[in-house]
Amino acid sequence: MNPNRLRAAVLPPLALSAAIAGAQDAADIDADVTDVVHQPSVLLPEGQLIFEPGFSYSHGSSLDVAIEGHTVIPALVIGLINVSESQRDTFTTTLGFKYGLTRRLQLDLTVPYVYREERIRDREIMQGSSADLYDRSFGDGLGDIELALRYQLNSGQNGWPFFIANLRVKSHTGEGPLEVDRRTVTAEDEDGNPVAIGEVLTEQPTGSGFWAVQPSITFILPSDPVVLFGNISYLYNFEREFDPILGKVDPGDSVGFSLGMGMALNDRTSFSLGYDHNAVMRTEWENDPGVDASFDRFQVGSFLLGLTHRIGAQRLNLSLAIGATENAPDVQLGVRVPFKLID
Repeated sequence: MNPNRLRAAVLPPLALSAAIAGAQDAADIDADVTDVVHQPSVLLPEGQLIFEPGFSYSHGSSLDVAIEGHTVIPALVIGLINVSESQRDTFTTTLGFKYGLTRRLQLDLTVPYVYREERIRDREIMQGSSADLYDRSFGDGLGDIELALRYQLNSGQNGWPFFIANLRVKSHTGEGPLEVDRRTVTAEDEDGNPVAIGEVLTEQPTGSGFWAVQPSITFILPSDPVVLFGNISYLYNFEREFDPILGKVDPGDSVGFSLGMGMALNDRTSFSLGYDHNAVMRTEWENDPGVDASFDRFQVGSFLLGLTHRIGAQRLNLSLAIGATENAPDVQLGVRVPFKLID
């Protein structure tokens, strides 16, 4: 297996998995806007247990152009040009548990189940054919289980914001992009000879395939009726050794930040606006050191919208993320409903 061909198939999933795994810590704080304004703590009280089921949908698309040939003049290429369009849909069901260990220390556990579908359309431009080649693959199963600790550093008095230190650990219980089946995509050049133009996944991954740890700092500043929030994080992915051909693979670490504001419309409804951005460094291959330096980083940025509404004793949390960069999913929709099991 040629790692150069494999890279095109697995780098986008690895980059997105690394970034998405560590986003939006500020939005995960259990208190809504009205709670934050009127109480001296933003974490769960000691002994309180919350069960929070959730569901999210993500859609992403990309357009890739592969060229096998040489340039005669800047406007003329001799060889094979392949255009590939892909669309990915991901449905994730999560079971979340949050427990207040002390007044300032909270433990979170998230168990996801993932269903993913990818559709690819290829067009061989230089062959003079108008026929498109279609490929479709699916994958479902347990995702990457996450465990997080959150510690409130201060009381937020005298006009100071709340500062929360977070430490998140992500497992690789899901099946990663380098663990699923793949097949080589070939096309004919101008002489009729088969040319490998890349590899596609015949089964979709449900996780990133790597352990990761992410420290971060969240600030929340109440200013009735508005709450300002932000987060700075660093996601470290642990390298992992695969087969002798690939050797050790070290997915790129991620540096991220988010900023936003929330506003209470009344005592039952609030909304939030924000932006989340992650810079994902390149993936290192032990047996493939010659990676094009122009693709050292992936920029994953999204605009965030949120709505919280109280229905009786329950709170319905809706979220929307709209991709702002090429490598971000086009749209992500989510819903969460927390239930108090122990008050």
